[in-house]
Parts: sequence; C-alpha cells; structure tokens
Amino acid sequence: MPPTRRTFIRTLGATALGLAAGRRALLAAAATHSKLKRIGIQLYTLRDEVSKDLGGVLARLAQIGYKEVEFAGYGAHTAAEIRALLRKNGLTAPSAHIALSAIEKDPKKTFRDAKTVGHQWITVPSPPGRPQTADDWKRIAEQFNRVGARVKAAGLRFAYHNHNAELKKVGDVVPLELLLKETDPALVSYEMDIYWVVNGGGDPLELLARYPGRFKMFHVKDSMGAPDHKMADVGAGTIDFKTIFARAKGIQHYFVEHDESADPFASAKASYDYLARLEF
Repeated sequence: MPPTRRTFIRTLGATALGLAAGRRALLAAAATHSKLKRIGIQLYTLRDEVSKDLGGVLARLAQIGYKEVEFAGYGAHTAAEIRALLRKNGLTAPSAHIALSAIEKDPKKTFRDAKTVGHQWITVPSPPGRPQTADDWKRIAEQFNRVGARVKAAGLRFAYHNHNAELKKVGDVVPLELLLKETDPALVSYEMDIYWVVNGGGDPLELLARYPGRFKMFHVKDSMGAPDHKMADVGAGTIDFKTIFARAKGIQHYFVEHDESADPFASAKASYDYLARLEF
C-alpha cells in the first residue's frame, strides 16, 4: 500500500528527531572528552640541567612532546640566543617568571627581552618582602595594579603565581582572595599553582568558581596528600586534575612542574604522558 501524505510527513519528522538526538549525543560526548592541545613545563623543574645545557634540555623536552616552556631566569644566555634555541626546537615560551624588582628597576630591558624571546606573560613568582598583615597584602595588590598597568602599556600581560602562604589566613583574610579582590582584572591575572593551593589548605575548584576568568594559567604538579604533601609526578598523586581541568574556564597555558624530582627528565616524561592521555 503506498504511503499517504500524513505517514510520509510523520516518517520525515521521526527521522529528523532521530538525527537531532544523535547530533546532541555526539556534541555531549565531545564536550566531556576534551584533551590538552599544548602542554608546557616550567624550566625550574630542570634547573640544574638548564644551567649546564639549555639547548640540550629544550631538545629533549621537544622530543618528549612538550610545545611550551616557562622560564625562571635566562642564565648566561641573551634573549636573542634563547629565541633562537626555542625556534630550533619548535618550542614557544609564552610566560616567564620575573621578579617584581626587575620590572620596577629596569622595565625597558625587561620588556624588551620578553618581547625578543616571545613572551606574552610576565609572571611574578612570589610577593615582594615578607608580608605579615592584611595591610601588607593590600599594599602588594596596589603595587600589582601599578606594575600591571606598565606591563599592559608595553604590550604584555601581567600575572601572579601563588605558593602556599597566600592560602593561609592572616587574621580573617586569605591573602590570595584579598589579591583577587583588590587587583584590577584588566591589569592583573593569576597563574594558579594547583599543588600549592592544595598544600595551603585551599580548594582549586572553589577558587575557580568564585573568581571566574581571573586564572589564565596553571602550574600542574601533584601531591601525595596530607600531611606532608610530598610532590609527585603529575597523575601519580592525589590531586584530581580531571575534575579541575573540566571545571576551569579560560585557562590558556598548562605548565608541568616538580620542584624536588630525583630524575627531572623521567619526571617530565611521566607527567607529559599522563596529561597527553587525560580526557576531561
């Protein structure tokens, strides 16, 4: 019996609904299976090796699969030499840890070198002085705003990297939260060191939820858990990176770090392999 117009339309509608449902399922599956496209490493992890042979270190990191590195000092190399070594090994260095004093004392050279190497971010790794009170941290926030404005005017971006002290209360104030509230989002961003947040008693997920858009980079290193928080290769410890990465929005760079590895290259490879496989 030939189909009627009504049954034909009903069949088309069912087909369209089926296709739409399939498309939604595919999109949902894709949304829950993200992977890192570019994995970086903070060169402090390999500081002894870097001091002897930066070019060799960069070559081995590229062979492992890293695409980005973050500097913590240039050693005896000029900015132009570092740029050449990066290009030779197919690497970029979007960020460098640079002391606040260097930015304030010699901003022209600091900015010139950063641009020569190819940095986008100038990241301050620790607070100036030894802040003890909430007022000390407020003064640091004001300082970050001033320096952040100079960095922005130079065509670069300013970020701050936390340790564990910023998570420990000073009176009724958590210093990291004070900095987040007192700094201008247009001038100051943050590089969350996930390990040090956990070590200091903080919750990375809570910080990401309460201060959306403020964290632009991650330091990715693992902890074997309380009370000692012994550092571990990424994926070998207790930190739930899958959930943290899934909840994080706007993170531009992920830098592996391990401060205490007995075999830095083996650690770098183990961490890279874990992150390259990780779906979130």
